[in-house]
Amino acid sequence: MSTVAYEIVDVFTDRPYAGNPLAVVFGAEALAGDQMQLLAREFNLSETVFVLPPEAGGTYRARIFTPETELPFAGHPSIGAAVTAARRGLAGPGELVQECGAGLLPVSVTDASATLTGGAPTLGAALPVGGLLDLVGLADDDFAGGAAQPAPAGCGLEFVFLPVRRDALARAWADAERGRALKVTGISVFAWDAGTRTAQARVFCPGVSVPEDPATGSAALGLGVWLVANGLLPGDGTSSYTVHQGVEMHRPSLLRCTVTAAGGSASVATVSGHVVPVARGEIAVPPFIG
Repeated sequence: MSTVAYEIVDVFTDRPYAGNPLAVVFGAEALAGDQMQLLAREFNLSETVFVLPPEAGGTYRARIFTPETELPFAGHPSIGAAVTAARRGLAGPGELVQECGAGLLPVSVTDASATLTGGAPTLGAALPVGGLLDLVGLADDDFAGGAAQPAPAGCGLEFVFLPVRRDALARAWADAERGRALKVTGISVFAWDAGTRTAQARVFCPGVSVPEDPATGSAALGLGVWLVANGLLPGDGTSSYTVHQGVEMHRPSLLRCTVTAAGGSASVATVSGHVVPVARGEIAVPPFIG
């Protein structure tokens, strides 16, 4: 029986059994997409990333799967893949370029951490506050955005951003049926501290069969875009901000971010984090289905 190599790593943490667990698979260039999907379902983590030979000038190519679908881009798989590939001697450390569905993305890798530059920032139209609060099981007085309206934003993968009171986070949850009705596949519910430029966040992804994610790099990138658009971070220059996530899941995570803006619009966002290896092995290649 043929096998491929894998590692399990914890991303956005400096200690094992915290952060966001990730399966990183190597040597899978002969596998079809449906075989990769089966492996991702077997690992049953929020995401599994396949590190493949480059095709468009990058250092390597990444294909990223949840247990149910392939994503064009995601943050913790990108950070985890880069650090793990460098540690295994397949790249870097140094300045790498990841090929993925969001394009060619720079990743700066050290021994145990990486900084990812997201894709081109995007910002969608404002969404009704009431419907989003209902989606996550919160009441009208839990909203803490003031004049800032919830909206989708991202740097390769969009999330809806909903600012709430700090005490409301523990009560939040995502209703998959309501998410489908609102066409919301991913939502970041967060409490913002303007003085420290820190967000306490929970991220729910009912549209991709991930009830809650303990650390979401793509959402952390999009948060910077949303904060600039709503005047909560400067509209010119580069600002730093921090995201704490995963506390309610007993997997505390730390995401350090920057966003660069001009004229009130974000142009570039980055997210940084540590990666800790916890397991490695071989897994059987599933049968071809397509």
